[in-house]
Amino acid sequence: MLPHLDAAYNLARWLTRNPDDAEDMVQEAYLRAFKFFDALRGADSRAWLLTIVRNTCYTWLQQNRPRDLAAPFDEDIHSGESASADPATLVLKSASHQMLKGALEELPTEFREVVVLRDLEGFSYKEIAEIAKIPPGTVMSRLARARERLKQLLCNRLKES
Repeated sequence: MLPHLDAAYNLARWLTRNPDDAEDMVQEAYLRAFKFFDALRGADSRAWLLTIVRNTCYTWLQQNRPRDLAAPFDEDIHSGESASADPATLVLKSASHQMLKGALEELPTEFREVVVLRDLEGFSYKEIAEIAKIPPGTVMSRLARARERLKQLLCNRLKES
């Protein structure tokens, strides 16, 4: 389980938006994983562990910060209009690492989660669906919405600069 410590912390950090809370969540998740280690029969240990980290974070968020779990409907994202570049292109061309980090911080938890698992941790749609306990189609739609929102956030920040 130790080789997956960085991935566990990374996911917890993005979900909780706080390094201290993330450390607590990873510690709690590792304790839970140790307790239920016999349930790991032949499964992918990384995905299994990150599922526990995710569930630990969501339980904690639900108890301590329920407003962070609410994803407001954003009319701009669903209007069908789009800017000319995707988030990755914007970041490569002119946005700094801090700008991207700030934009990721502004995403609702359910969107931030799929971006972190897919783009930062490299999980497949199927693996993310298993970790998040949602259908693969939901993973794809959340990822598309998250990327669209990132694009808008980054475009707005570039216009302000």
